[in-house]
Amino acid sequence: MREQELEQRFGTSRSPIREALRLLELSGLVTHVQRKGFRVTLYSETQIRHLYKLRAELEAYCIRQVAEIDDISPLVAELRSYDEAIAAAMAKGDVRAYISALREFYLASARFTGNSPLADVLTKLYEQVEPLRYLLARQTMASNNLQAYTQGITQALDQRDFDRAAELTRNYVVDVLPGILRAYHEASLQDAEESASRYGRA
Repeated sequence: MREQELEQRFGTSRSPIREALRLLELSGLVTHVQRKGFRVTLYSETQIRHLYKLRAELEAYCIRQVAEIDDISPLVAELRSYDEAIAAAMAKGDVRAYISALREFYLASARFTGNSPLADVLTKLYEQVEPLRYLLARQTMASNNLQAYTQGITQALDQRDFDRAAELTRNYVVDVLPGILRAYHEASLQDAEESASRYGRA
């Protein structure tokens, strides 16, 4: 995609388009190709596995950092509010609200530790995997068992059972990985078919 094409499509000037593309590139969501413009970043199965395994370990590490804090009742209350937002989004079938609430739920622990570098790394990681989570949520939001994890994590933290909370956090990320890979593969096949239909087969 080129800046000129996006400018015409959205009816806006070049400056905001350029800034949006710059931010997307910084987040790793698009890459710039010399003399061709920008393209959406494509992941290999290995890259997706690496991203999710890293996320699993970092989120579990966040929980262990929280264990060093005496009063975590504000965090527990915050997690409950996000869990309610997740439930509301699922009831409405609102994928964007669901993804947003889920992201905030899992970032809350990192922010609560006060460890800014850790929170920054996780935020960047979430930005990278958000398109993948969106693909999965569109297919499974109505039937997944996410809240068994979010409620379990919240309850474990309320009881200061940090080992259990860390285990649930890690298990959730590992358990959704097969679905993420399947959804991404299906979306890639669909995109390839649409491109072939649009431009004609070689």
